[in-house]
Amino acid sequence: MNYPIKFYSLLAAGATIAPTVYSQHAVEKKNPAGQPNIIIILTDDMGYSDISTYGGNFVSTPHIDRLAEEGVKFTQYYSAAPISSPSRAGLLTGIYPYQWNIRTYLQSRKGNREANQADFLVSSAPTLPRILQTAGYKTGHFGKWHLGGGRDVDNAPSITDYGYDEYNSTWESPDPDPLLTATDWIWSEKDSIQRWNRTAYFVDKTLDFLKRNQGQPCFVNLWPDDVHTPWIGSIDELKLAPKGEKEEKNFKTVLREFDVQIGRLMDGLRELGIAENTIVIFTSDNGPSPSFRGSRAAGLRGQKGSLFEGGIRMPFIAWNAGVNIPQGKIDETSVITATDLLPSLCRMAGVSLPETYRGSGEDMSAALWGHPKKRTQPVIWAFKSPRDKKGNEAISPGIAVREGDWKLLVNEDGSDMMLFNLKRDLHETTDVKKDNEDVAERLGKVALEWYGDLKLKIEN
Repeated sequence: MNYPIKFYSLLAAGATIAPTVYSQHAVEKKNPAGQPNIIIILTDDMGYSDISTYGGNFVSTPHIDRLAEEGVKFTQYYSAAPISSPSRAGLLTGIYPYQWNIRTYLQSRKGNREANQADFLVSSAPTLPRILQTAGYKTGHFGKWHLGGGRDVDNAPSITDYGYDEYNSTWESPDPDPLLTATDWIWSEKDSIQRWNRTAYFVDKTLDFLKRNQGQPCFVNLWPDDVHTPWIGSIDELKLAPKGEKEEKNFKTVLREFDVQIGRLMDGLRELGIAENTIVIFTSDNGPSPSFRGSRAAGLRGQKGSLFEGGIRMPFIAWNAGVNIPQGKIDETSVITATDLLPSLCRMAGVSLPETYRGSGEDMSAALWGHPKKRTQPVIWAFKSPRDKKGNEAISPGIAVREGDWKLLVNEDGSDMMLFNLKRDLHETTDVKKDNEDVAERLGKVALEWYGDLKLKIEN
């Protein structure tokens, strides 16, 4: 939606974005061959239990809860990494992010060198939007990017090089929206679209994109960033607590507004007449920080930057207006990871994968359609936290593997091996490797051989 210059002045003064108005007489808009629109809402730093439907008690989140009531809520979904950039790379490509030499969050050139990683995701990487775009989808990205560009990395590929037709993004991207980036930082009081209005802005961009492309299947990344610190809920709040961006009350204000905007999105889909032909995925890129003593992660061990459950187990809801995806179902058995989304969503869209594609995930579309499915291969993570400080609750061993109910963590040199049975010990309090030496030995070998092969490929 294009707003007049006067509108941006109102935003700068703290005005609230009014809901987008659509016809009340919208009819269902079917795409060719019945292909569904697909929207992935990737929240930034949202903990497993931030929202009410996952046990959160910070604020009521009725609009997000409605997604779960009208769709399937999963309790065993995992991000591809416990921090932003590798998590996003894994979701977008369906391939473990270490394969792209993205080990932690992408930052300055110096910081990337110190982390021994690339400056950006290579544009030749296979991506979900590119595969869908080739199959006739219109593709848009609205929100945070963080896959290269920003700071002093000025040679990152354009977002369009990854298969997007349109985009609007924030500071850490190759071409940030000037309305969001008056200065070289995450946010500024000088931004035309203030931080507390960003999600509303991205929701408007998403609905406008869908409206302009009705009758053609659309894929949209809606990747808001306001649940990530600094939490700035309004200009009045900022004046009251200018140094309180990490206080719980600021978080509550931001979360409440975020929920309202998700409600605007869902209402907008219905008003456009495309709700029944749209699949919405709601999840997060990694665990929370700060975690408020674990309360944002349902008491799970760890937080953002950790391979314990609190850093990688995320809320996950699949929604289709109760048409093809059943309403009000809770799937507590299917273990799904971000790398599964590319093959799963392509199957749901009726789009074939390229013959040369070799992903890390597997097709879990049956589970997304509401039929629990047991995965056939383990899930593996590798991550090296740049914040190795004594007493940091995020610190964990650098490699993890989950197979069935077992989860093993170990460092690349074989040290600090831990084994947990998640069915019996979801909070990872009791290391049981001494009582299950055969399991520990087998999964340790899987983890270390996988990591060694991957490291060799990167170095060569």
